[in-house]
Amino acid sequence: MSTSSLAAPLDVESRPDRPAVAHVDTPADVPSWAAQYREVLRTQVTEHGALLIRGLGLRDEEQVGAVFSRLTGGLLTERESFAPREEFAPGVYSSTAWPANQPMCMHHELSYTLEPPGLMLFACLTAPEQGGATAVADATEILRALPAGVTERFEREGWLLTRSYNDEIGATLEESFGTADRAAIERYCRDRAIDFTWQPDGSLRTAQRRPAVVRHPVTGERCWFNQIAFLNEWTLAPEVREYLVDEYGEDGLPFNTRFGDGSPIGEDVVQVLNATYEEHTRREPWQAGDLLLVDNIRTAHSREPFTGDRRVLVGMAEPRRVSDGAQNPQEGTR
Repeated sequence: MSTSSLAAPLDVESRPDRPAVAHVDTPADVPSWAAQYREVLRTQVTEHGALLIRGLGLRDEEQVGAVFSRLTGGLLTERESFAPREEFAPGVYSSTAWPANQPMCMHHELSYTLEPPGLMLFACLTAPEQGGATAVADATEILRALPAGVTERFEREGWLLTRSYNDEIGATLEESFGTADRAAIERYCRDRAIDFTWQPDGSLRTAQRRPAVVRHPVTGERCWFNQIAFLNEWTLAPEVREYLVDEYGEDGLPFNTRFGDGSPIGEDVVQVLNATYEEHTRREPWQAGDLLLVDNIRTAHSREPFTGDRRVLVGMAEPRRVSDGAQNPQEGTR
C-alpha cells in the first residue's frame, strides 16, 4: 500500500466566490507531506478545478521546488514563453514579468503550444499589500456562458496567435526557444506546426493556429481553452496599444490573436470574452506560505494588479496533447 493511500481526507471548504480551500496544520516536513497527500490533492483538483492549500508555511525556493517535485511526475521546462521569467531551479520559475499596476487577464498557460501543461503550481512566499490574487475561472462554465455567436466561429476555425520577436518587449528568441540558433528554431517550429518568417532585419515572426475549445483529457468535458483575449491587442491598456501600434505597426505587434482564418478579432468580441471571465471569476487573496494547484485545461487563471512586494513561484507539469474532438489541434496555418 502506498503512503499516499494512507493520507487522511482533507478539510476542503468550497464557496462560489473563491477557489476551494484546504486548511492544514503546518507539517514538520512539508515535502514529505506533499508526497503523502499527492493523490488526495490531485483528486480534489480534478473535482474543483483548482485547490488552495493554506497552512503549509512555504518559505523559500528550495522547499517550494521539493514540494512541486513531490506533487508531480516531473516539472516542465517552459518553451514559447511570451515574457521572461527567472528560473530558480529546473522547472521552478518566478511569476511572469508584468507591470504590477496592469492585470493579466484570464488565460490557460501555454494554450498555444501543442502540449500545454495539464497542471499549474503556484507558491506564495511574499503576499502583496493589496490585490495580486491569482484568480481562477471554470472553463466549462465560460463556454456555456459565452454567446453562441462568439464560440461557434472559434470552434469552427480555431484561433491564431501571431508573434513578432524583438529585443525590447517580451521574451527574446533564446528565452522563448531555449536557443538563438536559427536552424534549431526552425526545426522547433516545423515540429510544432508554427509558421515562421525571418524579417530583413533578422527578427522572427511566427503564426500558429490552435483549437479554442477542447475536451478535457480526463473528464471529457468541453472547455473554453485558449489565450484569445489575454494576448489580443484590445486587452492592452489603450496607451500601451497605441504605443505598440505606432512603434511596430498593426502587423508587427509583439503578440496578437486573430480568428483561425487570419481575420482580425474586433474589440467588441474581446470585451465580451473578458466580461464573461469577470462574471465567473473566483478569487482569494494570497497569504504567505499558500500553495495553489490549478487544472490548466479545466481552469483559467489571472493575476490581478497589486501594490507592495509579491513573490509567487510557478511550476508546470503533466503535458497534455489536447484535442477538440473535431479538427486536428496540430494543424498549422498552411
